[in-house]
Amino acid sequence: MKQGMRGRQRWWLLVLALLLAGLGIWLGWVRTPAELPSPAPRQGAALAAYSPLHFRPAILQASDAQCLACHQSVLEERPRERSPAGLPAEARKAPYQEVSTYQGPQDSFHRRHLVTPLARELMDLRCTSCHQGHDPRDETPGSSATGTPPEAPGFTLRRTVDTRAACLPCHGRFPAERMGLPGPWPEHRDEHGNSCLSCHREIRSVRHQVPHLKAAAIEAAGARDSEVCYGCHGGRAWYRISYPYRRTPWPGMPAEAPARAP
Repeated sequence: MKQGMRGRQRWWLLVLALLLAGLGIWLGWVRTPAELPSPAPRQGAALAAYSPLHFRPAILQASDAQCLACHQSVLEERPRERSPAGLPAEARKAPYQEVSTYQGPQDSFHRRHLVTPLARELMDLRCTSCHQGHDPRDETPGSSATGTPPEAPGFTLRRTVDTRAACLPCHGRFPAERMGLPGPWPEHRDEHGNSCLSCHREIRSVRHQVPHLKAAAIEAAGARDSEVCYGCHGGRAWYRISYPYRRTPWPGMPAEAPARAP
């Protein structure tokens, strides 16, 4: 009887010793501090997320160089040469890539807006043209103590860019019915000499007067090729709606503007 009890005690002692040994290994008790792995340096990344440059008012004065010091990868990334299914990128093009202003090989979103030849010729976009605020705590405007006030949002729900203000003006749907056209521009452009300026020499003649565009260069390019105009205003439509442009009086504008001048 006593031998049986002693046997069970030895077994429990052995189990306890194994548990303690395992716990000691897990906690690093059996290794010297020099042998312990160094923790990953996460403090720098955490501080960067709360850099003043990510918040108003500092972000509104931030230069591209300041942004790209950390975010240079947005200009270095390139699209896949082949899709995950193995289809070559050049073998398939989206409708917006068929217009003449889409030149060169497939390229990334940020490069198309900042550094490609067309971007340098017609645009003067900066990082802060689109990115005007960020809240690491919560990307819902006005929902946290550090967030952007809802009455003056710099970004929309779950997006660090206000897409309606930043994207819709150039990537809205072509408003054919508002312009008095019977259908899409590609179907009726020959009726107007394939020139947007056949109407817009007289109507809405004050255009593109915003800091992120080169108005004179756009007007010159549009006179050479209407695809430059359509390339943005319909040819690269990402929205089902068109942008509600403000009516800017043009020289000689009649008291009652033509119906085709929305």
